[in-house]
Amino acid sequence: MANQSAQPRNLLVDPRFELMPFESIEEQVAHLPDYATITITASPTLGLEDTIVWTENLAAEGYTIVPHIAARYVRDADHLDEIAGRVADAGVTSIFVPGGDREEPVGEFESAYQLLTALEELGYDFEEVGITGYPEGHAFLDEETLAESMQRKAPYATYITTQICYDPDRILEWIGTVRDERGIDLPVEIGIPGVMKYQRLIGISRKVGVGESVQFLQKTTGILDFVREVIGSRGRYEPDDLVDGLTPYADDPHYNIRRLHIYTFNQVSDTEAWRTARLNR
Repeated sequence: MANQSAQPRNLLVDPRFELMPFESIEEQVAHLPDYATITITASPTLGLEDTIVWTENLAAEGYTIVPHIAARYVRDADHLDEIAGRVADAGVTSIFVPGGDREEPVGEFESAYQLLTALEELGYDFEEVGITGYPEGHAFLDEETLAESMQRKAPYATYITTQICYDPDRILEWIGTVRDERGIDLPVEIGIPGVMKYQRLIGISRKVGVGESVQFLQKTTGILDFVREVIGSRGRYEPDDLVDGLTPYADDPHYNIRRLHIYTFNQVSDTEAWRTARLNR
């Protein structure tokens, strides 16, 4: 049930911040609060090694880290054992397991489900395991395939993190489908974009290998609406409308929204300044 008196701070107090494992990551981390939980992505151009190294380094500095262990970037069971062992030795208790954006896997794992079952067979038991949700659908998979995939993965997971979606109504509708039609009650961490400039988004989309920038935007939202919004704000996107649209449902047990997951695109300073300003209103 919507709570129209709810305040956005309920969602903004303790989000997760997603960073990409580029050289700028340590500089970006310096802008985050000490208590921040940081997720570190994997990309087709970098593979997993940079993700794991930064996980080890930042965990050693005292940060709470959630590495992405993308299935299609893992060669085989021995490689998975090495990766999982390293992150466990670093004190990591939470991982996120996407399929990965590679068209062809580097090894024997084609899906997140295969990797999750392999982790169990290897005896790893992380406290938190996240899987992906797609409110806007997937560029290569139909809804039936996505639903079947989630059903298989859910028993191995403790939460769902959604891909970016700019439409709060679409997100809430999707969560309703997950609850009512798929019967999955895992808590949801809603993925939202951080503050970013349109040209920066294009550059990053090319750098991380997600395809043409226009296709990337089309996967996340209607491109015309997005372009109108960024032009109207002089090229700078701030997720106020998205957060405000989700806030009335933040405490509704049916939706079970655990927190926000902010895709910072390594623009932490601008994003954190925006979040802090919203908290101080």
